Amino acid sequence: MQKGKITKYTPFPQIDLPDRQWPSRTITHAPIWASVDLRDGNQALATPMTVNEKLEMFELLVKIGFKEIEVGFPSASDTEFNFIRRLVDEKRIPADVTLQVLVQAREHLIRRTFESLEGVSKAIVHLYNSTSPVQRRVTFNKTKDEIKAIAVEGTRLVKSLVETIPGTQIRFQYSPESFSDTEVDYALEVCEAVMAEWAPSEDDKIILNLPATVEVATPNVHADQIEWFCRNLKERNKAYISLHTHNDRGTGVAATELGLLAGADRVEGTLFGNGERTGNLDIVTVALNLYTQGVDSALDLSELEQIRRVYERITRMTVHDRHPYAGDLVFTAFSGSHQDAIKKGMDLRSKEGTEGTRWEVPYLAIDPADIGRDYEAIIRINSQSGKGGVAYILERDFGLDLPKAMHPEVGKVVNDTADKGSRELSPDEVREVFMQAYVNLEAPMELLSIEREDFSQSGEVKVDAEISMNGKSNKVTGTGNGPISAFVDALEQDGYKDFQLLDYRQHSIGGGSKTEAAAYIQIKNDDGSVSFGCGINANIELAGLHALVSAFNRAHSKV
Repeated sequence: MQKGKITKYTPFPQIDLPDRQWPSRTITHAPIWASVDLRDGNQALATPMTVNEKLEMFELLVKIGFKEIEVGFPSASDTEFNFIRRLVDEKRIPADVTLQVLVQAREHLIRRTFESLEGVSKAIVHLYNSTSPVQRRVTFNKTKDEIKAIAVEGTRLVKSLVETIPGTQIRFQYSPESFSDTEVDYALEVCEAVMAEWAPSEDDKIILNLPATVEVATPNVHADQIEWFCRNLKERNKAYISLHTHNDRGTGVAATELGLLAGADRVEGTLFGNGERTGNLDIVTVALNLYTQGVDSALDLSELEQIRRVYERITRMTVHDRHPYAGDLVFTAFSGSHQDAIKKGMDLRSKEGTEGTRWEVPYLAIDPADIGRDYEAIIRINSQSGKGGVAYILERDFGLDLPKAMHPEVGKVVNDTADKGSRELSPDEVREVFMQAYVNLEAPMELLSIEREDFSQSGEVKVDAEISMNGKSNKVTGTGNGPISAFVDALEQDGYKDFQLLDYRQHSIGGGSKTEAAAYIQIKNDDGSVSFGCGINANIELAGLHALVSAFNRAHSKV
């Protein structure tokens, strides 16, 4: 790589548009979507789809809601041609779906393309030729006029062939390939020459597709190109302006969104951004970005997990773990502060209700349920996790609603375990760590048996308990206003009490005849430290007593 002054690469020139309007606009409605998965996406696969796989992908795209689907390059191979014939002959094309076919501006390819469309009710013939300076000079060695003539002559041939398939409604799309690297005034000149030849109307508009075949500048420059083109096109009312961004600079989504602000009407792209080199526009991301801004995307992505499974199986590609919306880790938080905030947001929605309320959960831009995902993987536990995440797992998966004061200590115990193993812990492993550290602990003290006697006049309770301390059995007796206070008194009578009872809470776990109780006790030890314990038992009183013993044992296990 060069250092210092870089001479191998130069900045892409800016567009002269001092009064640009797109920065102050807002996207208020979905564009016309056109899927190019079956053509642009398919040609980028190491192993292209078979006809049967293309049929399955076509059905998926229809189910999602695409009304314009580029099904292939029928003049390129028999597979492409035969796929289109299968769609027609087997009557697989819904009445509201328009097939789009791509063809280079070459006579024999155009004629072969029209042969593939016989019997199709509606079709878009997508003609293209490259117009950029580097393509003109390096690939074709032709002048601007010669390149423009290729576009016009191709358009003329397409127009003349429309009458050869009278039962088909043909719409026309033209792409100045490499528009992103073409002088905007020249791209406009070519497109207007094509429009003059095709003669569109307001009722039968031409589609002018302006591809960022290679990303060569920042998204704002792309937006300037689109706005400049829209403002200078003579018969703008007779054309749909279409975007087709690639992702060479990693900004295909941003370029598309800004292009829509700049005046475009239509977007071409693929599911999850599959395409040549670094890929095409990811329509899933753009559509769900719109949705999170309160705009109906007009696409049904409510079963995104299923869409992803079909996509991965057919394309043999994988969706990245951090892919927006669809990645395995998108709705996962490892960071403790993130986990705590997510838990609070979810708890508040549960408390206040969700009907008609605005989605406001920290760190989650979208409700996973809206796209067919769930909360199972929102919180996952590793050494970076915090108190909120551990508490969330214990409550969500096992019904253990820990007192908030207990969260930091339990979180540290679990995280230390994950850190020692240098790995993530499953929910079952989180529960096991908690059980071993806090629940029904039996050393150094074990509660062997207990009997209770109630005094109705005074309201006091007497307990006679047998405990084992460091393996030695002992019987203790005490009184109090309940079994726990009576047991504390018994321990004090026998010289075991070196703590103050600070807090006691309990709740049921599950429902029905097998319901258990969980109790939590917090004690303050004579040295000023605080200890927690948990007891779980079918009997709520025994759960509380086991919680007290567990807290005592945690305090004495630290000594």
